[in-house]
Amino acid sequence: MPAFDNDKSAEQTPAIFARGLVVAYGTRVAVSGLDLDCACGEVLCLLGPNGAGKTSTIETIEGYRRPTSGRVRLLGMDPINEKRQVSKKVGVMLQRGGIYPRMTVKAALNLYAGFYENPIPPAELSKKLDLDHVLEQKYRRLSGGEAQRLSLALAIIGRPEVVFLDEPTAGVDPAGRLVIREIIRTLADSGVAVLLTTHELAEAERVADRISIIYSGKKIAEGTLDELRGAYGTNGVRFNADPFDDQELARRLGRSIIRDNVGGFRVEAEPTPSLLAELTSHLASMEIRYSSLTTLDRGLEEIYLELVGNSEESEPSEVEPTKSSRRKKRGRS
Repeated sequence: MPAFDNDKSAEQTPAIFARGLVVAYGTRVAVSGLDLDCACGEVLCLLGPNGAGKTSTIETIEGYRRPTSGRVRLLGMDPINEKRQVSKKVGVMLQRGGIYPRMTVKAALNLYAGFYENPIPPAELSKKLDLDHVLEQKYRRLSGGEAQRLSLALAIIGRPEVVFLDEPTAGVDPAGRLVIREIIRTLADSGVAVLLTTHELAEAERVADRISIIYSGKKIAEGTLDELRGAYGTNGVRFNADPFDDQELARRLGRSIIRDNVGGFRVEAEPTPSLLAELTSHLASMEIRYSSLTTLDRGLEEIYLELVGNSEESEPSEVEPTKSSRRKKRGRS
């Protein structure tokens, strides 16, 4: 695995910092007072539907767009006024494009390696990202997954301290996804701040230390997956049954029992195997006939869809991240 050799001494200061960020295009406001930060050694996943303001946010943080108002810093530097210094420490993975179509994979890796004083050897990255068999292949001939793996290699070849990843696993096969997840984790473990965007929520669950959800240019929720589940999720076991002494069942289980409006009952607790065994045992001993016993364990997708679906009617909210939890795509945002 490539070694990134980054110093973690800067962990006290967010590597990516935005406060009160506003990005407007004439009268249209794409980003409205957004606060965002990502620490060294952290993977922050930025989620939101098309048009939420993700592209405008990231392009502004990267220094490709000047903010209408607000403050942005990368590694403590202004990404526009100190662009030369910033560019040496930042890697950007495009979702697609950015490479000359007739350039071979080998030529692209060697070209980008030449931009840096201490790059990761191209041969090392090629092997790790399974590109050896396409080294002489032109970029335009690569499959979607191969192009993604090459884009990731070019983003990290300079041993960056901050990496922006746009849809890093889009079009990549399952084996390739495992490799990319491993590289993302290795980056974070070596002190690199990783900000990624994706529409694949299952992927976000696997790789993110913290998740920030934006909608209509505003942050509507933020936290670790556990924090989001605690604030917006519902865990438990649900079953249908004819009316019975639910207070007695609650006493035996030592758990709350909630009745719903369609003849169902929900045990509010983590749906562990031991809870299921205990519940069915008590139901049997109380001679309660039940059906449709299911576990409830809401994942990120359910939470995300609920938040985005209700965000037009609700005020933005934020889960306070725990102390321990701690791109560039051209297009419309």
